[in-house]
Amino acid sequence: MGELSGKTAIVTGASKGIGAGIAKGFGAAGARVVVNYASDKAGAEKVVAEIKAAGGEAIAAQADMSKAADVKRLFEESDNAFGKLDVLVNNAGVYQFAPIEEITEEQYRRQFDVNVLGPILALQEAAKRFGPEGGSVINVSSVAAFAVTPTASVYSSTKAALDHLTRHFAAELGPRKIRVNSLNPGATETEGFHATGIAGTEFAKQMVAATPLGRLGQPEDIAKAAVFLASDASSWITGDSLMASGGQR
Repeated sequence: MGELSGKTAIVTGASKGIGAGIAKGFGAAGARVVVNYASDKAGAEKVVAEIKAAGGEAIAAQADMSKAADVKRLFEESDNAFGKLDVLVNNAGVYQFAPIEEITEEQYRRQFDVNVLGPILALQEAAKRFGPEGGSVINVSSVAAFAVTPTASVYSSTKAALDHLTRHFAAELGPRKIRVNSLNPGATETEGFHATGIAGTEFAKQMVAATPLGRLGQPEDIAKAAVFLASDASSWITGDSLMASGGQR
């Protein structure tokens, strides 16, 4: 029996990167997994296929997490497929780095809508569905919430806001046995890390140099921490931020 056997989890933004790693980690731990995607249907279906090939249960479900109607539909699809909910992972996120002179209203709103409003909308739906035994909510934040990185002001602010919401919602929902925690990865090697051209740059070398364990994180590293926060092993932990960063701060 896995750590998450008998549990159902929704993982947002799970078609690639950290989200895909968490979804596959949950499947390996015995959970039924709803693999959410915004536009990468093929990527989400690939994650589902890998979970099923390993003996797990999963479905892919499309939703733009910044839109209330999409979020409601996502949770209804989860209801229809699995009939219960135990874990929500708010992983869907976007980022765009820009100096102060180049920050636009569109950039600001997109990042806050997906990274902050999205988790609020998802938690509203999840809270309706968690049973009397409660549930676990994991907000995937970042070490950027604590760090000061030039040109990352808006993105970092969204993650700081998410960490603050985590503490508020943990206090508000604790009486209902709903635990809410943040998971804060450091520099992690994902498809996006390569697609944006960060890999191999001086910036990437600086991130590794700032990580005491001396390497980039992998999605599997973050998944292990997420499985812990989703499992009964963390039943006395809420309103906290778990740094999964190899010591990077």
